[in-house]
Amino acid sequence: MTPMPNQIEIYEDMTALSARMVEAARAQDWDQLVSLEKSVSRLRNSLGADDDNSRLSPGEIERKYVLIQRILEDDAEVRRHTEPWMEHVRQFLGNNNQRRRVERAYGAGA
Repeated sequence: MTPMPNQIEIYEDMTALSARMVEAARAQDWDQLVSLEKSVSRLRNSLGADDDNSRLSPGEIERKYVLIQRILEDDAEVRRHTEPWMEHVRQFLGNNNQRRRVERAYGAGA
């Protein structure tokens, strides 16, 4: 039976995935980005109640801190690439909704 990964191993896996998320966002590979985010979410959920520092050594606590910082930096980088795209989508959907309201008000193709 394979032992459960420890907290630090999970954070290391999350860090590796977050770096890949940055690459996907830079490449505008939204499908890959979503897939990677789902993997990170599963890992985060696997931490559950085990995300407790009481069983970690001082070195492990420091390692955890460094890994979390890296994940947060990667998240900020992903957002720098996704937010402009999301704003474009919002505008597109907003314009599309406005067009439908006008068509309903004045009759489509009138």
